Amino acid sequence: MSETSRTSPQAPAEPYPAGTRRPLSAVEVVSFVCELFAFGTLAFWGFAAWEFPWNIVAGIGAPVVAILLWALFVSPRAVLAVHPFIRAVVELLVYASATIAWWSIGATWVGLIFAVVAVTAGVIAGRRRFT
Repeated sequence: MSETSRTSPQAPAEPYPAGTRRPLSAVEVVSFVCELFAFGTLAFWGFAAWEFPWNIVAGIGAPVVAILLWALFVSPRAVLAVHPFIRAVVELLVYASATIAWWSIGATWVGLIFAVVAVTAGVIAGRRRFT
């Protein structure tokens, strides 16, 4: 009879310790800061661009709608699993709404710079996510 080994197959080694995830890259941090800046921009726009009774509604409602859209479609633990294209479109809509908000206030350069940084970070982060 042949000698058989009594070893059990080993599970492949985990790339990171149990309960942890890979470290965040600089692009992911910039993308997250852009999202926070977009939500803050929408709140600022709502409070600054509207007259008294409507500034409360727009100042609270605009960022809440953007946060809900982000949580439903874009977040890492999104409620609705959608195609990556839809996810990118929703993310771009949030960035575009913040850019248009800056433009409507009269800060065109702030909106333009934000749009370039946010879209660039989003595209690079998206490529890293799906490769």
